Parts: sequence; C-alpha cells; structure tokens
Amino acid sequence: MDTNKPRSGKIRWRPAFIQALRMELIEYKNSFHFKYEYRLTNELLRVDLLILKKFRDLVIDKNIARIFRSDNILEFKSPGDYLSVKDFLKVYAYACLYAAITPGIEFSGVTLTLVEQRHPRRLISYLTGERGYGVEETGPGIYTVSGDYLPIQIIETKRLPAGENLWLKSLTNDLEGGAARAILEGRKEATREVPLSAYMDVLLRANPEAFMEAWNMANSTRTFEEVFTEAGIIPQWIERGIEQGLERGIEQGLERGIEQGIEQGKEEKALAIARNLLAKGWTVKDVAETTDLSLEKVRSLVIDS
Repeated sequence: MDTNKPRSGKIRWRPAFIQALRMELIEYKNSFHFKYEYRLTNELLRVDLLILKKFRDLVIDKNIARIFRSDNILEFKSPGDYLSVKDFLKVYAYACLYAAITPGIEFSGVTLTLVEQRHPRRLISYLTGERGYGVEETGPGIYTVSGDYLPIQIIETKRLPAGENLWLKSLTNDLEGGAARAILEGRKEATREVPLSAYMDVLLRANPEAFMEAWNMANSTRTFEEVFTEAGIIPQWIERGIEQGLERGIEQGLERGIEQGIEQGKEEKALAIARNLLAKGWTVKDVAETTDLSLEKVRSLVIDS
C-alpha cells in the first residue's frame, strides 16, 4: 500500500503553506500578525469601466484610446476628487486579478486608464519617484506611463482639447456657456448612437447657470422650455415641481421598489460569480464567504448543477 497517496479528495495545500511560512519566520513571530484568508472588502470587487475590443487587431486612432488593447480597465474620479497613490495600487491590483481569474485573458492584452479632472501631481510624483517610471504628456491632458509591463495612461480631462473630447472634457461642475451650447447642439445627433440621459441629468444639475447662458445664446425669442424640450431635455426645476406634486405614499412605494431591485441585482451578480467559482473547484464554504451568500444558497447551486 502506498502511504504517500491522499486518502480522498484534493490535497489542501493552503493550511500547510501557512504553517510552513510561520515556521520559516518563527524567530520573528512577535513581529508579524498573520490573518488567514483575509477579506479585502465586504463588497464584490468591481472596476468602474471595462472596455473590450471586439477586434484585437483594430488600431484605435482616438487620442484617449491609442493605448487600448483587448481588455481595458478604466478608473474615473468625479470632479472635486483626485487620484491617490492608493487608487493606483488598487486599480493595478484589479488589473492583475482580472487577468488571473478571467478565462482566456492574457495580461499582455490588459491596459489601465485613470481619469480625473485635475492635474495628477501627487500620483505622477509617486510614479516617477518611488516607482522610477517615465511619465510623458503625449497629448494635451494625456500622460503615458512607461516602465511597466502593463500599458498605463492618466487622463486630465480639464486639459483635453474641446474639439476632440467635448463629452469627456465637459464632465465637470464648472462648465462654460459655450460648452453647454455645444453639448445641446451635439446631443440630438449623438443620442441616435449613444443614450445621454444620465450624462445630461448630471450636467444640468451641476451647471444650471451654464445651460441658462446657452439658452440665451441660442435664441432669445423662444422660451427656455422650448429650447430644452427640442433638445430632448426636461429642465431639472420642472422635474422637481412634478416630484413635489407626488404623494409621499407613491414616493415611498417607488423607493422600496428601487431598493428591492438593487438588492435583487446584487444577488444575481453574486450567484453568477458563485457558479463560476464552484466550476473552478472552490469549496462551498469558500464560495459563501467570498460572495456573502448563505451556505444553503451555495449548496443549492451545487444541487442544481
């Protein structure tokens, strides 16, 4: 009888590795705090935006996307926020994790783009100083990072050329009337290809004065409502008046419906991830802890399969 063979199932190497490592570092046992299977977050990890190229050999000639390869991860900071060193490290780790756990993905096909409105002085200082990377402004507002295997760029939206990047550059809370007018003029044509309702809602709420100025510049003989209705936009103060006319009971019902929808969406995403992990050979317990699903829910997935 071969006593070296395991009795049943897979060999669980992880607990042995932890104990071996503690033994290797036994003389420093009071200098380290070992946390087993430490969870990085209570929520499912997610990136702001993942852009996948449908055709790998396609060459992109757009200034903000020239570095793009097959799988492109983007991190966006809203106006008033900024890209910190921790943000960079987090998103870089996400890129590595994405390449490691996604079937058919090669790390050589992943790129990383970080976007903010202000000049990323601290982040660039970190990259060029502590990391020893090169950072070159290869176009207005576009900083290409060299020295890493992973293609990386930082986009400072405030410096982007309005003629080429109107929509991204205008995602701000200090929009000027001329830019607001350009958006109104371009929106009608653009929405045939890309829905812009969320984009316009944000800009209207953040820049009401700019859009009032754009209305005055457009045509003073027509009413404000006529100009915005023609562009497919309902002014936010009209919306607010309608909302104030709703009864509180209806509002509460809508809120509950929205909350339930959000929770259902989260569970569906968690179930999809759980199925994927189970297919990779993860244990029911590990999957439950990773996805925050109950053991019963994960076991039901095993039975259903």
